Amino acid sequence: MWQGSAEAPPTARIAMLAPSMQPSERRVAEAVAADVDVSIERTAQEMADAVGVGRATVIRTAQTLGYDGYPQLRVALARERATAPAPDGADDETMLGALRGAVDRFASRLAHTVSAVTDETVSTFVHELDAAGRLLVAANGLSAPLGTDLAMRLTSAGRPAEYVADTLGQQITASQLGAGSVCLVVSGSGVNRASIDVMTAARASGARLLAITSFPRSPVAELADVALVVAPINDSFRDELVHTSRAALMLVTESVVGLLVRLRGESATAAQAATLSVLGHSLSE
Repeated sequence: MWQGSAEAPPTARIAMLAPSMQPSERRVAEAVAADVDVSIERTAQEMADAVGVGRATVIRTAQTLGYDGYPQLRVALARERATAPAPDGADDETMLGALRGAVDRFASRLAHTVSAVTDETVSTFVHELDAAGRLLVAANGLSAPLGTDLAMRLTSAGRPAEYVADTLGQQITASQLGAGSVCLVVSGSGVNRASIDVMTAARASGARLLAITSFPRSPVAELADVALVVAPINDSFRDELVHTSRAALMLVTESVVGLLVRLRGESATAAQAATLSVLGHSLSE
């Protein structure tokens, strides 16, 4: 069942929840995402007939997405379609046209990026980062560069963070964290085995678990004490694996550091000034 913000549009909810749905419900959800305009016009029975499932499955799918029933889902789809920006340059088949199309598509989905996040979740997340006696940032696979960047940004803001590149090293470090510490895992898919093992080791040590991921029913999200679920820019779990975009996750990690700086006030500002001083001395004419 959807537990994110009530303002989240239906296609964003589908992108985040479809991987964990029952196969029959997933078929309905994917059919809705594949042709929103047709789905708006169909009744629950018409959708059931088109997909080859029972009407009850269509209703359950709508409820899983957080709506009372399929009529409410249709209304939400119509609202989302009405506010969607018009495509620009769709007929341009040049490489530059394709690049512009990708950028436009990303921009059109940015408003959905934090549609699953609530103010309470963000506030708790940032305060736990601030209060942790020791902080380990863990990220593997395609999310690994985000972990490195996040740890460096946090440290530069006066919130020292550890990052270990080796997966076994991450587990060893996590197992020694202890109470009062925090393990922050970044995982786009939420199913990376190494990251899950790190979280399990950190939990056994008594540490708190934070996560930034794109799928609320993933093992990483479910293991976390607090998870920021970032809606994927791509339309499906498969797209997330194939196209491997981590741009939305990077945007959120950078913004979280900004929120921490605001919370910490003068101490964070002083830390950033010291960082800039070091960077300034490292530059040559």
